[in-house]
Amino acid sequence: MAEEEQPLKKIYKYKKVLSNPSRWEVVLKEIRTLVDMALTSPLQDDSINQAPLEIVSKLLSENTNLTTQEHENIIVAIAPLLENNHPPPDLCEFFCKHCRERPRSMVVIEVFTPVVQRILKHNMDFGKCPRLRLFTQEYILALNELNAGMEVVKKFIQSMHGPTGHCPHPRVLPNLVAVCLAAIYSCYEEFINSRDNSPSLKEIRNGCQQPCDRKPTLPLRLLHPSPDLVSQEATLSEARLKSVVVASSEIHVEVEHTSTAKPALTASAGNDSEPNLIDCLMVSPACSTMSIELGPQADRTLGCYVEILKLLSDYDDWRPSLASLLQPIPFPKEALAHEKFTQELKYVIQRFAEDPRQEVHSCLLSVRAGKDGWFQLYSPGGVACDDDGELFASMVHILMGSCYKTKKFLLSLAENKLGPCMLLALRGNQTMVEILCLMLEYNIIDNNDTQLQIISTLESTGVGKRMYEQLCDRQRELKELQRKGGPTRLTLPSKSTDADLARLLSSGSFGNLENLSLAFTNVTSACAEHLIKLPSLKQLNLWSTQFGDAGLRLLSEHLTMLQVLNLCETPVTDAGLLALSSMKSLCSLNMNSTKLSADTYEDLKAKLPNLKEVDVRYTEAW
Repeated sequence: MAEEEQPLKKIYKYKKVLSNPSRWEVVLKEIRTLVDMALTSPLQDDSINQAPLEIVSKLLSENTNLTTQEHENIIVAIAPLLENNHPPPDLCEFFCKHCRERPRSMVVIEVFTPVVQRILKHNMDFGKCPRLRLFTQEYILALNELNAGMEVVKKFIQSMHGPTGHCPHPRVLPNLVAVCLAAIYSCYEEFINSRDNSPSLKEIRNGCQQPCDRKPTLPLRLLHPSPDLVSQEATLSEARLKSVVVASSEIHVEVEHTSTAKPALTASAGNDSEPNLIDCLMVSPACSTMSIELGPQADRTLGCYVEILKLLSDYDDWRPSLASLLQPIPFPKEALAHEKFTQELKYVIQRFAEDPRQEVHSCLLSVRAGKDGWFQLYSPGGVACDDDGELFASMVHILMGSCYKTKKFLLSLAENKLGPCMLLALRGNQTMVEILCLMLEYNIIDNNDTQLQIISTLESTGVGKRMYEQLCDRQRELKELQRKGGPTRLTLPSKSTDADLARLLSSGSFGNLENLSLAFTNVTSACAEHLIKLPSLKQLNLWSTQFGDAGLRLLSEHLTMLQVLNLCETPVTDAGLLALSSMKSLCSLNMNSTKLSADTYEDLKAKLPNLKEVDVRYTEAW
């Protein structure tokens, strides 16, 4: 017990001595002795290690007239304690000041580097100590002030990631992103604080005051323009559409309408809905007339931290998490209205658009339905679009190449981006030609005039004409199959594959097929693209196959007349099963031995009024 009390008594003695400093050379000697005592004490806990830092922090806050050399001597003296301890808030403030006033000091490189590395690797929540975040922010800005500034910053980021392909420290990326977001937010504080007509910004400012001179980043809510302004985006879209209309009275529509009528394409925003981001940025007078010109220091800060976001997006293992963190668009709208910022950030969005992994490129879309994401911002007509739709086309290509090749995505494009799609198709963009063909094939467009405009656009280019002719051939073949008839029931042999099913369905007449059993075969979700071409299908048996969520989502959008579905012992999960809620004709559903949860089961029961026979044995809902 006596051994434990001794270090605490010594710390108390040093605290008393240093509370009344006389000569600074004596003070510095006492600090070094205090640090040595803490490091060599047999009692190693937070009270022993943090106490010297707290004492020095209080000493510095009460003596603001120290010379630069005295500052550096004190920092070097306490450096050994910082190897395993975060600096307290007041000490962080002192370190920030040193980074701003002497960015080229060797102390920044030799002492602060391991401290910041430790913060990025181990900090769990900057919200509890925002000055740790601010110190990290100022340290990186100090590195950027060196002669080879951005190269030094790049090497620092590389050191934080590590030499292997996978970063071993899971906290580094979210901490770096938090620092970047806070720094970028600070660049626009002058504009944000001057906009006193914005209640949402006032609310944010009143709610996030911090005891430091920099505010932490917070997601900004958008202004609510008057209801009559919300519909102007739809008007703009119509105007853009009319500019690419190709009039033709001689072209006949080969694609027939189905008996199911679809709602007219209208703007999704109603009087009671919250305006989306593009509405706010394009319509709100405060944003449309905003001229963003940053001062020299803010401009350097912005350049540094956007460059860091670019560096982060270059790492394959970091990209999924980075895309997820940026998906909610966590930047102030002043930044999104700033042309320099959106031009620089375009590199990051392009990296997301080039990534084949669904967890990355799906983050281009909004977090919630009815909200805009990066896809909308960088689309033609979006506030960040500065090209002729090249990035838009690449984003559509990657999204359509994954599980987003669905009616829902096509319907969204038809409602909001039909004009740009037609314009790019006129210029020969193959992705947009495919999009227009799919809109016709899936009966996305109800309006006859709009269909004629799309056909005219397709026939204006060689690639478009060829794809449209192929579409017409497929439609004629389907009509012929339905006319010829064919079997109403079909069972594939055990162990059949996706390729076997494709060959079978392409070799005969199956337009009247109502009952298909694929039980105990080796088919997967890939066969869904063939199943959706069976217009009369009402009963489908997938028992003990490898048919999964992706295929289930596709079926739910196209086979709306399906009445009986057997998914027993398939790898489907809640993610796919929830999509079945749109299949209102389902009256029998077997989910025995699947990964069905009780919540999803309750949701399906509520949304499928005709469901009478259900098997949920050996699931969580059983």
